[in-house]
Amino acid sequence: DERRFPTATGKANFTAAPVEYPRLPEGRLLLQTLRSHDQYNTTIYGLDDRYRGIRNGRRVVLVHPEDARALKLADGAYVDLVGEWKDGVERRAPGFRVVHYPTARGCAAAYYPETNVLVPLDATADTSNTPASKSVVVRLEQSATD
Repeated sequence: DERRFPTATGKANFTAAPVEYPRLPEGRLLLQTLRSHDQYNTTIYGLDDRYRGIRNGRRVVLVHPEDARALKLADGAYVDLVGEWKDGVERRAPGFRVVHYPTARGCAAAYYPETNVLVPLDATADTSNTPASKSVVVRLEQSATD
């Protein structure tokens, strides 16, 4: 690497873009999908995630304790994740155990591919056209699975 930059100054040029935070309706969370420790892409090798202290299962949703209190969700409660998108189609992933976890306020996290059903095919990033799996608006509803 010669570290040559074909710019007017010969130096690397960086720009910063403003971050736009979505406005969420009351009672909604912004879900990011993520991998566990025992996972490579969509191949799952085990049911434990030593990164986050999760054992014996993957159908969990990580929610900040204050958000969980506001939504009246006890640690260990079971919920369905219901995705909301502009097309009005209900996308539901049933039977997730609530885990109080220090996520960012207003956000939640759950493993994929279990949550892929929540991501609409046309929910993609503007420039890269990749699925918007890190930014899914969801509501958590009490689950029949308990």
